Amino acid sequence: MQFGILGPLEVTERAAPLSLGGARQRAVLAILLLHRGQVISSERLVNELWGERSPATAAKTLQGYVFHLRRALGDGVVRTRRGGYELELAAGQLDADEFERLALEGRQALAGGDPAAAARLLRDALGLWRGSPLAEFSYESFAQAEIAALEEARLAVLEVRIDADLALGREDKLVGELDALVREHPLRERVRGQLMLALYRSGRQVEALRVYRMARHELSEGLGLEPGGELKRLERAILEQDPALDLSPEKPRVARRVPAPDRSLLIFPGALAGLEALLRLAAPLAASDPPRELIVACVVEAAEVGAATAALADRADELRADGVAVRTAAFSSPTPGDDVVRLAARQRVELVLMDAGRSPLGGAAGAVLEQAPCDVALLVEVGGSLGAGPGVVPFGAARHDWAALELGAWVARATGAPLRLIGAASDQRTDGRDASRLLADASLIVQRRAGVVAEPLLASPGRKGVIALAAGAGLLVVGLSDRWREEGLGRIRTQLAAAPPAPTVLVRRGPAPGGLAPDDTRTRFTWSLTASGR
Repeated sequence: MQFGILGPLEVTERAAPLSLGGARQRAVLAILLLHRGQVISSERLVNELWGERSPATAAKTLQGYVFHLRRALGDGVVRTRRGGYELELAAGQLDADEFERLALEGRQALAGGDPAAAARLLRDALGLWRGSPLAEFSYESFAQAEIAALEEARLAVLEVRIDADLALGREDKLVGELDALVREHPLRERVRGQLMLALYRSGRQVEALRVYRMARHELSEGLGLEPGGELKRLERAILEQDPALDLSPEKPRVARRVPAPDRSLLIFPGALAGLEALLRLAAPLAASDPPRELIVACVVEAAEVGAATAALADRADELRADGVAVRTAAFSSPTPGDDVVRLAARQRVELVLMDAGRSPLGGAAGAVLEQAPCDVALLVEVGGSLGAGPGVVPFGAARHDWAALELGAWVARATGAPLRLIGAASDQRTDGRDASRLLADASLIVQRRAGVVAEPLLASPGRKGVIALAAGAGLLVVGLSDRWREEGLGRIRTQLAAAPPAPTVLVRRGPAPGGLAPDDTRTRFTWSLTASGR
């Protein structure tokens, strides 16, 4: 289900619009969308809908509106909170949120020296607009400030997109668009400056200077003001034919291109300092056959976005030099987990690799575990990163154990390290059988699907048995139960995470195909000894 406010209010499901009721009922939804994730009191909603002359039945009527909205939108979208209501949306459901995210990625691409990617992303962002935002509520007090803010955001993104097009040498195609923008927004000096620059680069110096004179006249006559310093400096540079105004013959900073594979891995460090530990594990996986594109996303404070973008670009250059296809982005976000989920869904990601953090099931990690469509691996920082020893997977044939086995086999194939499977020395059955038959079956499956021979090891039950056999391992891969929401990590995993015997990752199985699934697989790949493997 998608919600739209960048135009008339709209909700669609499978591209079909939903009926949202009358004007006041639609206004309730609009208010909740503008304040998504916040509790809006019933009293405030009544005041916004009726003002000071609310009828005696206003509260009951409001409840009726909410009831009908829930019928239209389904359970779990509009939630009752103490004294009011809250609208809960998943990442990417609201067009305004997608606009903001695409705009941020576009700005980062331009700052990182990739104007082509910036122009593409910013056009995608602007393409989400269907007209004036919340047009039907343009005279309602609850919407006017938000509408103005959205319009300003659109113009700001449009200006950045024009900067990207200017950096690509598209000035001839921009003159008409910029001329119309100047007429529509005569007080936006940045747009006038862009028009002057586009005209100058098109060999139309006289017209560029005429644009400046017109701006000076209109500002002086209408407001008693002079143009700003930036516009004055641009006029002086045009008069002097400053070479700095010409499009640099040097290409924007773009590292050696590596063809981008269809599949990808998403790396999400909790901080830039933790990136290398994740890359030591991710880079071999990305370079393995078939190759994957490596996507590195890092959330930082707003003031640090520029520096982080540059640092990631430097690291990406090094990875590309090694033949790894990679894209990077740094941004600020109040909900980083939701942003990771959004990226994973849009980029055909097979695995999200991130720091476990102090609370592996909380914060951003918890949101990713809950919503990501693919497998998720949490690296336990205190255990260090991928080492030179064998990969070790405790295996009991539960669903989560298969996800751990798949990642362990993938790492073994990518690095050439041995793979070892740990099973119980005794399953406490009356016939005295142990887990060796189970491990043998798993080893045969791994050989068929990954070309890796897995060595079976039998351990005494519990944490001590795992620790004894995992000592000196290059990586310990532990499956995370599907019941993690109710049960948490579980006693043994909690102990391993607190004091890992080796570099350790916790793996949650996702519904999408994993790293060793066949290329034509579209749903979750199921390991088996049958020929089809599905």
